[in-house]
Amino acid sequence: MAILPLAPGETIGILGGGQLGRMLAQAAARLGFDVAILEPAPDAPAGRVAAHTVRGAYDEPRALEALAAVASLVTFEFENVPASAVAHLTAQDVEVAPNARALAVAQDRVEEKSFLNSIGVATVAFAAADSPEGAVAAMAQIGAPALMKTRREGYDGKGQRWVEHAAEAAAVFESLGGKPVILEAPADFVRELSVIAARGRDGELAIYPMAENHHENGVLRRSVAPAAVSPALAEQAERIAAQVLTGLDYIGVIGIELFELSDGRLLVNEIAPRVHNTGHWTMDGCEVDQFEQHIRAIAGWPLGPTAAIARVEMLNLLGDEVDAWLKYAGEPETRLHLYGKRDAKPGRKMGHVNRVSPLGPERR
Repeated sequence: MAILPLAPGETIGILGGGQLGRMLAQAAARLGFDVAILEPAPDAPAGRVAAHTVRGAYDEPRALEALAAVASLVTFEFENVPASAVAHLTAQDVEVAPNARALAVAQDRVEEKSFLNSIGVATVAFAAADSPEGAVAAMAQIGAPALMKTRREGYDGKGQRWVEHAAEAAAVFESLGGKPVILEAPADFVRELSVIAARGRDGELAIYPMAENHHENGVLRRSVAPAAVSPALAEQAERIAAQVLTGLDYIGVIGIELFELSDGRLLVNEIAPRVHNTGHWTMDGCEVDQFEQHIRAIAGWPLGPTAAIARVEMLNLLGDEVDAWLKYAGEPETRLHLYGKRDAKPGRKMGHVNRVSPLGPERR
């Protein structure tokens, strides 16, 4: 097991070689750590900035043993890492953070909402279904329209469809692959918000200002932070974050997506047990960004400050939008972050820009 706090010069393992793994590796390097990436794909973005790369499936014993041989502790960049991978590493006395429970809760949308409700955090009404007949029964419980999602693995709008009429429920279930689903009542929200928060090994909490988020076709297009929110709304979000982090005995950074209702209440849409797209603004808007915060937390270091030092509009660069890199590089107020992906496929996140401006006097 790792000796904590983890000293500079030790190696941190990351399951996943995408852009989040890349930015985690860069943050770890700033703090003096080496990084080992486990990733099945060749030429992964994170692997090109890491000290070690292990090529293999996330649940392949040989690959996991190679990672365990060099890493003092292990984290992950996305929540669809197989639970068996965490179990295999733990059996070899390798510390994994966040913990297996957080991973299990976030991997199943029914488990996620059930957990949130169990700790007193509100969500939309929901029902589970495992068959076409079950989908019809769930629709009768929730009412139409309802959003049907696969219980596992959907992201960026994938694996979900609106069901406008109860008679469509069975057909929509089949169109989603006949997999277990969750049906969610619509949320009559005025805007989408999120909060990025961290919990250290000593229980210390660090919560960032909220971001206001705008999606297109199920994919995050832009975030603005700090969001214009009342002190009461900010306090409500902080309370939710503390309940989630404590309830999961969580170590590391978590992203919590929220719906703001017209009456001022917040509902949790979903949680992500990792650094999060809506937290990319912290890279240029805070003294310690979400990536360094995650490394600090899992390594047992003190958490860093989370106050905003600038106003930031974060814009995702999708597909060939990344070809405008030279234009963005020439804008004095813009900070360009590219992910090193080789192929600019339509809708693929190739990078992001943070447009930075001074905070208003009310936020200083």
